[in-house]
Amino acid sequence: MSNINQLTQQFPQLEALDEVGLAILSRAKRVELPADQVVFHQGNVCSHFIIVISGVVKVLGRNANGRELILYRIENQGTCVLTTSCLLGGEEYPAEGVTETEVTAFLLPLSEFQRAMTESAGLRQFIFDSYGERLAKLITLVQEIAFERIETRLARYLIEHVGPGSVLLRSHQEIADELGTAREVVSRQLKMFEQKEWVALSRNQVLFLNKGAVRNAAKDH
Repeated sequence: MSNINQLTQQFPQLEALDEVGLAILSRAKRVELPADQVVFHQGNVCSHFIIVISGVVKVLGRNANGRELILYRIENQGTCVLTTSCLLGGEEYPAEGVTETEVTAFLLPLSEFQRAMTESAGLRQFIFDSYGERLAKLITLVQEIAFERIETRLARYLIEHVGPGSVLLRSHQEIADELGTAREVVSRQLKMFEQKEWVALSRNQVLFLNKGAVRNAAKDH
């Protein structure tokens, strides 16, 4: 299957591209990446537009103390808002991208990205549509961190990620990374949930005892 066919199969909106847009897309390079591989480093020069067609790439920020915050994930049929921003502004990456699973993606060189922005109305619309959607989600994350209590955010995280048997298999550090806070904060809050008999804690595991109470705590009162 050609690059064009794979991309238009995953993104039907690309089927209506004109010859210029299709020619630009044909220059994209298909890559297969293993799990736990760095896709881009913080401080790297951005040289490609990334289109993920299968698998998951997590994009995370890291401060001087080494604390991490997962900003968002590029999942099946996704693009990267930071990549787009850096390409448009000629900036270096302010965060790091790492594959969480095996990933299949297409990399469009900077020169072709610039052609897309100036010569193909269809590709330009695709780029801005995906950029706007993911930027909105990133802004939502910033608002949650800035304005919501950690109890609310943690309870919502537990409800959204609980697995079969009402069990969440995550370490306190993994949860903290997702929520953009310290492990000690998560551990202290989980201990409070345990004291209220909402959950039972064991190593890398949270067992729900009162899911209704956790769900109620997840609401922003």
